[in-house]
Amino acid sequence: MHKILISACLLGQNVRYDGDNSLCSSEILHGWKMQGRLVSLCPEVAGGLLIPRPPAEIEAGDAESVIKGESAIRRKDGTDVTDAFMAGAEMALALCIQHDIRIAILKEGSPSCGVTQLNDGSFSATKIAGQGVTARLLAHHGIAVFSECQLSEAEVQLAALSSF
Repeated sequence: MHKILISACLLGQNVRYDGDNSLCSSEILHGWKMQGRLVSLCPEVAGGLLIPRPPAEIEAGDAESVIKGESAIRRKDGTDVTDAFMAGAEMALALCIQHDIRIAILKEGSPSCGVTQLNDGSFSATKIAGQGVTARLLAHHGIAVFSECQLSEAEVQLAALSSF
């Protein structure tokens, strides 16, 4: 049975930067949970950040440059929290390797988990196309990343994996 990595906040765990969660009520998720497929993680907390914590954004919204060490993830006051974000991303990847996970369901918009969009780094709530560092790192290693808005697509991918 193929396991699925999932952002802990989507399962109702209060791990978001503001101490809240992003509970995702879905029959698909419920089914996967009942099957014992879900492996949950908050990369930011796993990387050592506290709950609650000041929000952080990727400079220029470019996770690829963060992974390459060319830019940073910062709080509004300029504090660099890149190391914690990268440590969490690496822990997520290690979990995927450990459990042979090939699909991840991640929280859209997060500087860690954003799959198709995130904030632009200006702390103005301006959304741009892009991925968070965990989503990008997982994708680099062949793990299919989906947001909570793409569960049907993830279900199709899971079915394709299960047919092998």
